[in-house]
Amino acid sequence: MVRKYFAVAAVLCCGLPLLAQEDKELAPVTRTYAITNANIIQGPARKIERGTVLIKDGLIHAVGASVAVPPDAAVIKADSMFVYAGFIDGFSRLGVMKPKEEQRERPKDPGKPTNERAGITPQNDVRNFLNPSDKGIEEMRNIGFTAAQVVPYGNLLPGQAAIISLGGKTADAMVLVNNTAMYSELSGAEGVYPATIIGVMAKWRDLYRQAVASKSNQSLYASNRVGLERPASDRVLEAFYPVIDQRQPILFKSEKLLETQRVLILKNDLKFSLMIGDLKEGWPIVNKVTASGAKVFLTLDLPEQVKKDDAAPADKSGKEKKNDPPAKPATAAETEKAALEKRKSDAITQAASQAATFTKAGVPFGFSAMSVKPKDIPANLRRMIAAGLSEDAALASLTTTPARLLGLSDRMGSIDVGKMANLVITDQSYFNEKAKVRYVFVEGNPYKLEVKDAKKGNTNTKAEIQGSWSTTTDSPQGKSANKVTFKKDGNNYSGTISGGRLPNEIALKAVSLEGNALTYSYTLNFGGRSVDVEVSATVEGDGFKGNASVGQMGSFPIEGAKDPK
Repeated sequence: MVRKYFAVAAVLCCGLPLLAQEDKELAPVTRTYAITNANIIQGPARKIERGTVLIKDGLIHAVGASVAVPPDAAVIKADSMFVYAGFIDGFSRLGVMKPKEEQRERPKDPGKPTNERAGITPQNDVRNFLNPSDKGIEEMRNIGFTAAQVVPYGNLLPGQAAIISLGGKTADAMVLVNNTAMYSELSGAEGVYPATIIGVMAKWRDLYRQAVASKSNQSLYASNRVGLERPASDRVLEAFYPVIDQRQPILFKSEKLLETQRVLILKNDLKFSLMIGDLKEGWPIVNKVTASGAKVFLTLDLPEQVKKDDAAPADKSGKEKKNDPPAKPATAAETEKAALEKRKSDAITQAASQAATFTKAGVPFGFSAMSVKPKDIPANLRRMIAAGLSEDAALASLTTTPARLLGLSDRMGSIDVGKMANLVITDQSYFNEKAKVRYVFVEGNPYKLEVKDAKKGNTNTKAEIQGSWSTTTDSPQGKSANKVTFKKDGNNYSGTISGGRLPNEIALKAVSLEGNALTYSYTLNFGGRSVDVEVSATVEGDGFKGNASVGQMGSFPIEGAKDPK
């Protein structure tokens, strides 16, 4: 993507020669970026005002209030914007392909199915199921997430988890750390053993103890092979070896209260390291979770708030009306319904305050996006804050804490020199309801979000744009001069752009003039690729000033002057 939009810069800017062969992949002009004049939130309670973050070759090269900007840097003027470390999703299936559902025949002996049929495949590698073009990756990245721990689909023991970057072009390029945990669910297989929760628990214990015995036999054989028969190899049991050695945790999806209690029982009996993911009902047993030493990722999904019916208008006179019948006592059904509604309301309140409860109990936690829609995450975070979670604690659970829980603190989670340039830039504090994400950097690669700003200018001022205009766009690579022509048909405008390094005349799209607020766009095509350029400006007499947004490259100043007739 970086190569793509810097190729556009070569088209727009006169000072850069075009490559002779369009079929060759274009090298980026620079991998150095300077984010200037920003509110830099290095981590919870660590703020630099009007500071600069300098990125070189995918890493944070410098950060501070007086950082020198090198001449080869592409500058992002983040005036009064907020810069945070990229967020980390501790547990999800982001970018993981779901296997096609196949019609399965009932085996001859349902009590002894194959491991695959029973969902026992702990040796499976999630890399085999990653899809870099998954829409969910872009959706999560657009709200500030840059890394995630992901797991494969399945029941009981689906496979190995991995931590991925939300910017890789291939499955292997996405993976930051492989085999971070063995993933498990307390869910049975359909139509075969183990199908019930009792069967699942029994099978889990049996597999773990078989693995302990298998590992012991392998160690014994390795120490002295003379006179000993070679132990059988078993990939399922061998997948448990790192867990037995405490080198790898078990990551359980554990949403409900009873489910979590059962997971804690297994952990206490078998003594493995534990991660709990997508926890939704943990507040009643927060002390047990604390005692277990488990690493926790609370759900970002919250139950929908109850919409209260508008109450009937009260009689402010304070006098009883003679014709009003006396109030009837509530029936048993009405009393039960009222109690049910109260329990439901209390549960919703407790779910929203779960993060605050864990914070007060001193339990470090990250967040899980396993069961939430990306568009709901910012609002749900604000609900948690309204329920008692501080903004610093919320930020920690998105950045520094999951980085520590996942062993990533040396390369992400805060804005410090030497760490990966995973950043999110917002126009206001991220937790402000009106905040919009403007840029996201993943390993130093920028993604600019197309945010439709409120049109500037005075709608009461009438401007006229018909005719030919000479425009100049100022980018880090130099100035680009073009010719823009506007035509009016009734209340509608159209137009073209040409000149400069453009190979031919290009038709404008979505030309709009409201008062003196002008917007238009066009698409550049080169080498089988395309990128949109969007212009927003304010017209004053025979000139206009504004910004041209060039795909993901950024936004650059543009000026126009009307040509004499």
